[in-house]
Amino acid sequence: MLEPFGPVVILAVTIVGLIRFQQVPERVFGVAILACYLCGFVSTENVLSNAVNNGLMTLILLIICASVLEQTSYLRRLSQLLLSKVSSLTYIKTLITTLFSSAFLNNTAVVATLINPIKSNKIIPPNKLLLPLSYAAILGGTMTLVGTSTNLIVDSMLIEKGHPGFAFFDFLYIGLAVSFCCLIVILIQIPRLKGDLEISDNNKGYLVEALVQDSSALIGNTTEESGLLNLDKLELIEIVRFGTVISPVGPEDVIKSNDRLIFSGDVKKVSVLQQFDGLSMFADSEGEINQKLAEVMVRPSSSLIGKTLKSSGFSTRFNAGVVAIRRQGGRLSGPLSTIRIKPGDFLVLAVEGEIEGRHSFMKNFFLLKGKRVDNALSGWREKTALWGFIGSITVSVLFSVSLLKCFIFYLALLTAIGSLGIHQIKQRFPLELWLVVVGALTIASSLDNVGASSMFAGWIQETLSDYSVWWAFVGIFILTVIMTELITNNAAAALMLPLSYSVALGLNVNIMPFVMAVAFGASGSFISPYGYQTNLMIFNAGSYELKDFIRFGWPVSLTYAVTALTVIPLVFPF
Repeated sequence: MLEPFGPVVILAVTIVGLIRFQQVPERVFGVAILACYLCGFVSTENVLSNAVNNGLMTLILLIICASVLEQTSYLRRLSQLLLSKVSSLTYIKTLITTLFSSAFLNNTAVVATLINPIKSNKIIPPNKLLLPLSYAAILGGTMTLVGTSTNLIVDSMLIEKGHPGFAFFDFLYIGLAVSFCCLIVILIQIPRLKGDLEISDNNKGYLVEALVQDSSALIGNTTEESGLLNLDKLELIEIVRFGTVISPVGPEDVIKSNDRLIFSGDVKKVSVLQQFDGLSMFADSEGEINQKLAEVMVRPSSSLIGKTLKSSGFSTRFNAGVVAIRRQGGRLSGPLSTIRIKPGDFLVLAVEGEIEGRHSFMKNFFLLKGKRVDNALSGWREKTALWGFIGSITVSVLFSVSLLKCFIFYLALLTAIGSLGIHQIKQRFPLELWLVVVGALTIASSLDNVGASSMFAGWIQETLSDYSVWWAFVGIFILTVIMTELITNNAAAALMLPLSYSVALGLNVNIMPFVMAVAFGASGSFISPYGYQTNLMIFNAGSYELKDFIRFGWPVSLTYAVTALTVIPLVFPF
């Protein structure tokens, strides 16, 4: 007989690992899969079945297909319509539009599209809008099956248990209720957020580096004599000399060979540096940037996080040079090669050829600016992408056709008309998320195979038989919220679903309220910037601190919890 406590130990170690290694949950779950398989708690057939679970495949296809919508102009056009001359109207339009857009589109893409217009607007201080924007995106994701990956993860695990899974709008009534109540709280609290309008344009604040070559005519001249202190929209802020930073730079500082000159300002003006003899840009060892420039933002899931440009082998890996770096919420210093990348950092890259064809490019960056006429969708392809997506969801809702089947045909259509290439599918395949879900499914299968789930259900029945089902339901919801704030939403949903399922069976009640408690609890990240990707994106962009999330988020979190715990049993009775 298999040891029933083996998978329980693996589950406990996995939770500890997720808390300890928050940046690499896929590796933690990968180790859990290998441990379960090595110990014989799951068979080869179990692992393979989990890897191609219907709900999981639906999630993967959704992410790949939805990426095509990021290449259309619709989100960009939408952002231009939101900023009104009346600030109160801007708040309402932006939050409501974000809410309903996130119910059907990837909410990280929605937030990424809106960050720059909000940062550069002259009506509302960005700090007063970015945090509410993230919360609205989270709330919008709770309204439909495809609104957030956590809903699809819960759906995939429910299907694995032998249930039919969720209908597209099963989440709608609860999602509308929590969204309405939380938006009221958000709008009431907005005056508490402090911030000022940006006085610079969107590009100011980029850090640009130039190297003084041995043959440069600048050597021996002062910064004032060389004309480096009088550049249009570029300010010489540092000189890095053999590891020593000279700052502030004075007019009498002498330029020496191999000095690294650090400028801050408008990246559009970097070409003027090529007019100085013997200055080479960091992005181009030949001293001439002759490729097109593209502005990108680092994704929260990027493998570059925590690494420097040098240690990551950036130029070799992406075949692109970094012209400039900008970070909202913190001052950058030193050579570009030594700066450690953070989520939400903005980079200007010198690129050549097709950006989407680069290895892992779209998995690491959001493309914000750049001349991409050949790559952007337009005309009939753009309309086909939009209406094909809408049509796929509509067919699934109105007819007895699975969402998976609809997305398979939609993917085939996109490939046939040239809107989605094989290389894009490879690059946008969410390998990390796939490993998280397969790992959770494997742990759940292990618990079932050795009888641990049945033992736990029996223990629950004996222990809680004299207590109200309501308190068990509340406990599952609160525990899921805590897990979300500690180990991210996807990991929390994947780990808590088997527990909630066993609790419902042990109490001999309808499983749906407990499953919904996990789905909505896993999306309830309003107090920590690390529990949800959109929070992490605006954390740097809005120059926020942890205390800002706590102070602004706890009333939203409390409202969310009370509303969800009240409405879920009404829609799905025990």
